[in-house]
Amino acid sequence: MQHTSPLATLRSLLKERELDGMLIPRTDAYQSEYCARFDDKLEFISGFDGSAGLALILADRALLFVDGRYQVQARQQVNLSEFEIHHLHDEPIHIWLHDNLPAGKRIAFEPMLMVNSQYESLRTSGCDLVAVNDDPINSIWTTRPAAPRGAIRQMPDEISGESTESKCTRMAQALAQKGVDYLALTLPDNIAWLLNVRGSDIPTSPVPLSFALVKNDGAVEWFVDEAKLQQLDSSLLDSIHIQKPDAFLARCQQHATGKRFLLDADNAPVAVRFAVETGGGEIEWQTDPITLMKANKNSTELEGYRTSHIEDGAAWVNFLAWLNHEVPLREATGNPITELEAQEKQLAFRQQCDNFLEQSFGTISAAAGNAAMCHYHSAPETNVAITSNQFYLNDSGGQYFNGTTDATRTLNFGQLDAQHRLHYTAVLKGFLSLISLQFPQGTQGHQLDAFARRPLWELGLDYDHGTGHGVGHCLLIHENPHRMAKKVNPWPMLPGNVITIEPGYYLAGSHGIRIENQVEVIESQPGFCKFASLTLIPIDLSAVELSLLNVQEIAWLDDYHQQVREILSPLVSSDARPWLIEATAPVKTQRT
Repeated sequence: MQHTSPLATLRSLLKERELDGMLIPRTDAYQSEYCARFDDKLEFISGFDGSAGLALILADRALLFVDGRYQVQARQQVNLSEFEIHHLHDEPIHIWLHDNLPAGKRIAFEPMLMVNSQYESLRTSGCDLVAVNDDPINSIWTTRPAAPRGAIRQMPDEISGESTESKCTRMAQALAQKGVDYLALTLPDNIAWLLNVRGSDIPTSPVPLSFALVKNDGAVEWFVDEAKLQQLDSSLLDSIHIQKPDAFLARCQQHATGKRFLLDADNAPVAVRFAVETGGGEIEWQTDPITLMKANKNSTELEGYRTSHIEDGAAWVNFLAWLNHEVPLREATGNPITELEAQEKQLAFRQQCDNFLEQSFGTISAAAGNAAMCHYHSAPETNVAITSNQFYLNDSGGQYFNGTTDATRTLNFGQLDAQHRLHYTAVLKGFLSLISLQFPQGTQGHQLDAFARRPLWELGLDYDHGTGHGVGHCLLIHENPHRMAKKVNPWPMLPGNVITIEPGYYLAGSHGIRIENQVEVIESQPGFCKFASLTLIPIDLSAVELSLLNVQEIAWLDDYHQQVREILSPLVSSDARPWLIEATAPVKTQRT
């Protein structure tokens, strides 16, 4: 459990500054989902290491707000005698402050760690928000790791499908049409896309931590540590202006006089707003135009996704064939396969792929009740055996030179009870309902979400996470702006978008189920779209109540498995091929 000294010391410093509390988010100045250890102040103060959260430290209370994915994990990692656990979305922090603190309480925040939209919502709380540029945590975190300085590499035009010069020209035209002088870029994946570079500051997130300013004539100032640039082509470096990272805010302020800046309210730190306003500039609040440009994949990028998924699918089949052979065998000898062993073996199969670079996120290798934590990561103290009487869930992916993969399979190695089978069948039916859907072009993600949930809703069940997310092209595993979830997502689904489909169900202490394929949106008939699966991995049907599947669902499974079998059979090992043939057999064969 987390020791008490960081909280006590922080409270003492807040009292010295006449502050009543402080907000500590699980993010960095770049709004990274997965922070470098250097930036993870929330883990330092609380012990919680999930990818989304916010702490409020008061003189007599400490609160940790996490979303539905992390309600169980937070209670396991955090000292509950120190921290109260709250729901990040059901109890928004600005409402909690308004309802629980007297007006005028002085609440500190670091302006590089808070975006403008959150700042504006917090201003409705009745508290006085106090910007602190000298965060007191910096002085008490004596064991803080060094800031990352990962090398940056070039993304060749033949892999990206468009040159940096072309992208900058498009950006200049977009800014001119919007009537703005500068775009302040603070999202590393948008900078990586624009400049056709990839980084290594954060494992599994191949982006360079940096900032940029784009002028409406296409000129770019890149605020980046020069030590990271040794591998880059001189043609790129000669075409842009390199600046030190800590000069970013000052340059925003210097350029601001009489100029209009485009800032993204959901991504730009409020510190950028303060700098522009101090410099006398005007702000146009709009979504960063690169976000949508990046999401609409070109033909070269899409071909890269398809190729990387074939490599990844072969690695998955080799792994699944090994797992299906070894689990019952090792269980019978009293030396069962464990979560960590399976995870390491799967990585070894991926590392045999020619274009594999690294994992695209930390693998979720979860057996039995561990799988009920949908973002669980196995560790020596939680590592359990994979057995024949419980589900095993594996959610993993790879960063490949030409694409990014993400898939989940829930596996059965024996006989399961009726409840397990019913839950698995409902998740599968939700998955099939959405992945086989035809929908009007321009449909938004929240309008599709319920198709995946309906079979669970009919049982009085649900899951507390989204149904799908965008995926970057050798970039971030969770890419904006597209999402499928209950929450409104205003972005239209168009051909060329890449997203996941991943319904699930989780019963605390018992089991977790998720089935996930990555898909691309393609045209079907005039005015309509459908999903084409990029993922090529057999779906385990051994836990399905086949009598509950309809004709259309069976037809989709048979067609999909035939495609998987034909594409992957020549690529998998000779040991795995017989298992692949059996795992992709027509449903009618599996019924007999």
